[in-house]
Amino acid sequence: MDNTQHMVNELLKPINQFLQCETPDSWIDEAIKPDNLIPLLVDHCNCELKASQTAMFMVRKYAVDKQSGAALMAWAKPYEDFVYGGNDRSTVDFHSKKNGLLAPLTPRSDFSHGQELIDKMVRLIKEEFHHFEQVLEIMDKRGIPYSNLHAGRYAKGLMKAVRTHEPATLIDKLIVGAYIEARSCERFAKLAPYLDPELKKFYISLLRSEARHYQDYLTLAEKIAGTNIADRIRAIGSKEAELVTTPDDTFRFHSGIPATTAACV
Repeated sequence: MDNTQHMVNELLKPINQFLQCETPDSWIDEAIKPDNLIPLLVDHCNCELKASQTAMFMVRKYAVDKQSGAALMAWAKPYEDFVYGGNDRSTVDFHSKKNGLLAPLTPRSDFSHGQELIDKMVRLIKEEFHHFEQVLEIMDKRGIPYSNLHAGRYAKGLMKAVRTHEPATLIDKLIVGAYIEARSCERFAKLAPYLDPELKKFYISLLRSEARHYQDYLTLAEKIAGTNIADRIRAIGSKEAELVTTPDDTFRFHSGIPATTAACV
């Protein structure tokens, strides 16, 4: 076993214990079809941006004052200008590599876990912005235009399991974040052997950060809850497993098994 495969196996051990099921082979078979490379990369690109936006929303809603919230919005503006303003790379200045956060964030006094939420989520946001840029660069090299694909059912389905009163809402959203990051990590690893050398190397390079993001979300959920949350982890994990193992009409990075395949079983 080479060093890379050993690294992958070690990173996946806790991921596979956390997830309640593996990605079905039928999804892998669909994902590696040549016709699905474009939607796979475009949706992956969108997922990276959505991950940063979700983390940013949590920080703004729960952890920082209004001035710090405005600084976060300014950080996101170039990416949102690109996505919602015509997809012209020449008109925006992405800045994830030099962070782009122009001021320190001030935690709110009424949330005791504010600084920890800020620290973990700011690092995650920076990395997700960078991953978004990396996928765009790969797409550019391959002549694949960016498009804002409509979302699949996965994230919305998970949010249906979130409780509607605080702090339970925040705790459940953090658990949802952990599952999304863990599933992403698992799928990157499963897809990598079937991809061309450039994509294989890129997807393997994402595993370490995705695995850490899952751990960060879960650690925050446990600390903020201050009590055992195993029942919530199981409940949300059960919903997540249902979403990836049941028929899905739309192919996306986090979609379930292809509906056409399910119909033939």
